[in-house]
Amino acid sequence: MIGLGSDEPEPLTCSRAGCRATASWRIEWRNPRIHAEDRVKVWLACDEHVEFLRDFLAARDFPLRVVSVDEAEVAGAEVEPERPRA
Repeated sequence: MIGLGSDEPEPLTCSRAGCRATASWRIEWRNPRIHAEDRVKVWLACDEHVEFLRDFLAARDFPLRVVSVDEAEVAGAEVEPERPRA
């Protein structure tokens, strides 16, 4: 069957390594040393990992914004999750 054995995360899966929980938060961030101001990366987070991922980025002084997935969907933001390398 299609999808069996796939290692690809589900569209709204938490970006924390090893977590398969449904994400309820969207962390929008960029590394100002390599990203232009209009380039925003997105990590998704479950309730358990939102603070961990936010703190990871904040410790590096990356500009970031945390919004609920529901709020982002209402605003029309696309959810393009990335897996952190942390």
